[in-house]
Amino acid sequence: MSFSQVTVIVILISAMVLFVWGRWRHDVVAMGALLGCVFTGLVPGTEAFAGFGHPAVVTVASVLVLSYGLQITGAVNFLADRVLPEKAGPGISILALTALGAILSGFMNNVGALALLMPVAIQIAERNDIPPGKVLMPLSFGSILGGTTTLIGTPPNLIISGFRSQAGFGSFGMFDFTPVGATVAFIGVLFVGIIGWRLVPERRESGSESFETGAYLSEVRVSEGSPAVGKRVREVEDLLDEADAQILGMVRGDMHFSAPSQTLLLRVDDILVIEAEPEGLSASLSKLKLKLEEALTPEEAEETARKKREICERYKRSCPPPEEEENGDNGEKKKKRPEDFVIREMVPAPHSSIEGLSATDLRLRTRFGINLLAISRKGYRSIKRLRTTPIHAGDVLLLQGTPEALSDFASQYDCLPLAARDIRVPRKGEVFAASTVMAVSVALAAFGVVPAAVAFAAGALAMVLFRIVPLRSVYTAVDWPVVILLAAMLPVAGAMASTGVADLIARSLLVTVARGKAVAALAVILASTMVLTDFMNNAATAAVMAPISMSVALQLGVNPDTFLMAVAIGASCAFLTPIGHQNNTLILGPGGFSFSDYWKMGLPTDLLVILAAVPMLTLVWPL
Repeated sequence: MSFSQVTVIVILISAMVLFVWGRWRHDVVAMGALLGCVFTGLVPGTEAFAGFGHPAVVTVASVLVLSYGLQITGAVNFLADRVLPEKAGPGISILALTALGAILSGFMNNVGALALLMPVAIQIAERNDIPPGKVLMPLSFGSILGGTTTLIGTPPNLIISGFRSQAGFGSFGMFDFTPVGATVAFIGVLFVGIIGWRLVPERRESGSESFETGAYLSEVRVSEGSPAVGKRVREVEDLLDEADAQILGMVRGDMHFSAPSQTLLLRVDDILVIEAEPEGLSASLSKLKLKLEEALTPEEAEETARKKREICERYKRSCPPPEEEENGDNGEKKKKRPEDFVIREMVPAPHSSIEGLSATDLRLRTRFGINLLAISRKGYRSIKRLRTTPIHAGDVLLLQGTPEALSDFASQYDCLPLAARDIRVPRKGEVFAASTVMAVSVALAAFGVVPAAVAFAAGALAMVLFRIVPLRSVYTAVDWPVVILLAAMLPVAGAMASTGVADLIARSLLVTVARGKAVAALAVILASTMVLTDFMNNAATAAVMAPISMSVALQLGVNPDTFLMAVAIGASCAFLTPIGHQNNTLILGPGGFSFSDYWKMGLPTDLLVILAAVPMLTLVWPL
C-alpha cells in the first residue's frame, strides 16, 4: 500500500472508532476527518469545503425547512386525525400508525415525523393498556423504513445520488429509490406492525395507568418533623423498599456520600439521592414527609420572576408580564397559586442543544422559572447532584413550572413533551398552503423541471414568503450537525476513491467473502452497510460505503447502480442499537429501553430487509 492509502485508512478507522465511541458529536468527528485529509494532502485545501455547496447538502437543509413548515401548521396532525382508527385494537392501531410514519418519512424529515406522532403512540398504548415501548419502537422502525422510498427521504439517499453524479453517471431521480425502497418499507411495516411489536420487551406490568419512563433519579430533603429524622439509613431504606424506592447517595452540607453507611443517623436538611418509579416517588415523599429538593414554591417563583425582569431591563430586552401574576375575574392582579404550576415529562431530541448540559448550566430557575425534579435514564444510575447531572438525548426529564415557561423551554432546547400537546393554531389555509408548497417542490424535482436542490430551495423560500415558516425560525429548523456531517464526509469519500483505498477494500471483499459472485457480493455490501450503520451515523456510513460498493461493481463488471442502491437501503436500516439512528435514540427513555432491547425486533427486521432487498435490487437494477 502507498503512503496515501495508509493515511486514508488510518483517518477512516479513527473516525469510525470515534463515531462508535460517541464522545464527540458526529459533525465534530466528520470535520476532524476532513481536516486530517487536508493537512495530509489527500484533499486539496481549495476543495476542502466544496461539500457545503454540494446539491445534496443544499437539498437536506431545504427539506428540513419544508418539514418544519408541515409540522408547525398542523398538517401532520390533520392527516393523523383522519387516517388513524380511533377504536381499533392494538394490532390495527400500531400497523396504521407505523404505516403513517413510513409515508410521512418519505417526504419529510423522519425524526420530525416520529416526534409529531409520539404523542399519538402514547395515546394508543394507554387506550390499549400496553407498554408505550411496544408502540414507539414499531413507529421508529416504520419512519426509518419510509426514508428509503424517495430521494429526499433520508440523507444517505442524497449522498448516494451525489456520489453517483461525481463518478460521472449523473444523479438519481426523485423516485428512482421507490421500487426497491417501497417494497422493503411495505414488507417491513407489515412485519413490525403485525408481528414485530409483540417481540418488543415489556418494561412494565400491563394495567399500569402511568406512562413508563423507568426509575426516576431524585433528590429529597429531610425536613423538620419528618419521621426520617434520627433514623438510621438502614431503617429509612426498609421503609422505602415498600414503595419500590432506594437510596443511592446522600449530601450533608459540603460532604457527599456515594454509599452512605447503613448505621448513619439522618439529620434535618440532609439530602437523599433516591431512585424510584413515578408512583413510588410520590409514596416515598408522603410516607416520610420528605420534600423534593428542587420543588418550586410560590415565593421562589416570585423571586425567579424578579430576577428575570432584572435581566430583561439590564439587557434592554422586551420584558414579559410578571409570571407570578394574572388577571382575576374583577380585572385585579392576583398571585399565582401553587396549582398554577404543572409537572410535565419531556425528552430531549437528538442533537438538542441541551446535550451534555446540567440544570445548573441551563440556569433553569433564573431563566425560565422552572425546576428539574428528576431524571429518568434507563439502565444508567448516577449519584451526582441532580442539578449538576449532564442531560443526554433519550433521557426523560420531570420538570415543574408554569405551562408557558415549560413551553418556552421545550421550544428553545428542542424537547418533546411526552403527552398530547397543543400545536400552534394556524391561520386559515396554512395547512393547505404548506402541503401545496411541498407537493409542488416534489413535482418539480420528480419531473426534472429543475434540479432537486433548486426545487426544494425554492420550496423553502416559498414557506418564508407565504409566512408559513417565521423568518426567525428558518435557521433553527435546519439540523446543522447533519448538514456539517454531510459536507465534511463527501470530500473524505472522494479521497477514498482517488487514493485507491476503495478498490483495495473491494478486492478484499470479493476474494475473501463474495468469491467473485455478483449476487453474493451484493448481499455482503448490503449486510455490511446495515451492520456499520448500527454503530455509526447513517450519513457517514453511506459516505464510507459508496466508493467501496462502486469499486466492487466495476471490478465485477456489473451495474454499479445496483450496489449503490444496496448501500442506500443498508445505510437507512439501523434497527439493532439505540445509537444507529436518531429515531432509536429518541425513544430510548420514553420506551424505558436498554441498549440490548432493540435487536429482539431489529434482528428479524434486518433479515427480512435483506431477503426482500436483494431480489428486488437485481430485478429493478439488473446486474
